[in-house]
Amino acid sequence: MMQESPDPEDDETPSQSDRLSILSQEIQTLKRSSTNNSYEERVKRLSVAELNELLEEIETAIKDYSEELVQQLALRDELEFEKEVKNSFISVLIEVQNKQREHKETAKKKKKLKNGSPQNGKQERGHMPGTYLTTVIPYEKKNGPPSVEDLQTLTKILHAMKEDSEKVPSLLTDYILKGEFLSI
Repeated sequence: MMQESPDPEDDETPSQSDRLSILSQEIQTLKRSSTNNSYEERVKRLSVAELNELLEEIETAIKDYSEELVQQLALRDELEFEKEVKNSFISVLIEVQNKQREHKETAKKKKKLKNGSPQNGKQERGHMPGTYLTTVIPYEKKNGPPSVEDLQTLTKILHAMKEDSEKVPSLLTDYILKGEFLSI
């Protein structure tokens, strides 16, 4: 027969949220006991020392709740920002993939047309449309998902690729020199 192993968290002191919920329950119990008149009467019967102690407990609870609220709001903001970055990355990636597909189809059509007609010996020079759409971003699988900073960097590169910008080589070089290859 298997015995349950003791939970290591049971031995630890209660966390801040546990303390807050216990305090909250105590305050609710105090308020609910009998009627409001009973609560008021009980408070009126408390000595000054007991009232000061109750006030201290309530102020501590308010402080703890406020700290917890600030922490939770900061976490929410971080998660919202991360979600925006991820959504932006996915959107740009899909746009680039669609443009790559269009570019590939156009190149196939041009190749068929060139094969069917005689060449006039002229070759186009300079920046060819779609030059940076075929760029490959280095990939190295890491443990876990890419960081928000990495996704922002990749999103910049993908934006430049989508716009067929001449910034792609420098952005890619910076990314490679930084040494943080990502999985795409």
